[in-house]
Amino acid sequence: MIPGTLPDYSLLDAVTLDHIRAAAGRVAPFVRATPVLEDPHLNALAGARVLIKCENLQHVGAFKFRGACSALTNLSGAARAAGVIAYSSGNHAQAVARAAADLAIRAVIVMPADAPRIKTRGTREHLARAPEGSRLVTYDPRTESREAIAGDIASREGLTLIPPYDHPDVIAGQGTAALEFVAHAGPLDTVFSCCGGGGLLSGTAIACRSVNPACEVIGVEPEDGDDATRSFRSGRLAVAEHPRTIADGARTPYLGRYTLPLVLRHASDMMTVPDRELIEAMRLVMDRFKQVVEPTGVLGLAGVLRVARESPARLRGRTVGVILSGGNVDLEDLPALLSRR
Repeated sequence: MIPGTLPDYSLLDAVTLDHIRAAAGRVAPFVRATPVLEDPHLNALAGARVLIKCENLQHVGAFKFRGACSALTNLSGAARAAGVIAYSSGNHAQAVARAAADLAIRAVIVMPADAPRIKTRGTREHLARAPEGSRLVTYDPRTESREAIAGDIASREGLTLIPPYDHPDVIAGQGTAALEFVAHAGPLDTVFSCCGGGGLLSGTAIACRSVNPACEVIGVEPEDGDDATRSFRSGRLAVAEHPRTIADGARTPYLGRYTLPLVLRHASDMMTVPDRELIEAMRLVMDRFKQVVEPTGVLGLAGVLRVARESPARLRGRTVGVILSGGNVDLEDLPALLSRR
């Protein structure tokens, strides 16, 4: 997409509450209903009741499985027979590979050669269960374009592209996490959602605000990958090329054709946090909840902690929801990551 592009608000009807409910019905046999946790220490820090939705415990360790499963279960018969292709640095790759294996659909996954080892390994393991012809294709992100590689393979082999976030069925699938959240916890006053390409944020805002129209839904990005925040402020597409952040799942350069208007219309606010605050949030989750999370996975929680420090009245007395979006971190790298300052 071109920087400065205006949102196409005619696309807003592509993802509605009805689409999210339909996706929830399709994915129910495959996804895991993840727990909601609470901790008095975190509540005291935030000055609010903070509920944590553990999508790090979802299949493949991330909410991305919901979107992939939603898209693959909604394919036509011909598209299922031909197979799918996806590109991703990690969690979407694993998600499509796992969904394809579960649904017996051939899948080709395009991943950068320097993707986190845990995500590459998981993708290979799931593809091993998928139908014949499924495979992993790696590329050099410094010299090659994943979109071009995937487009070429899709054209030659007749595959359907399942993009990481900019697809109505993917967005609707991501929204099922929030739909499940409010069904478990009841209406939420404020929700903090990580934002990379905007799929989870879009689906979360639609689902939560349908239950409580007054719900404030805040998207949280890495400080060095602030394209969605700048887009939200300006009302036009902003770009962050090659953001330098430990949150590898949020290194997307811009919002998509669908997610740009959805975020601008349904999100209440956007904010950013520096990498050091992601590490603080990871430590808190591991200490208080005994959960392994990746840096991208705690973007929402880091947002809660920053708002609690800087604008405590904004949260005081409210019921706050946070989705821990993923837990795929290389355990060998974890000690060095947590010791960074």
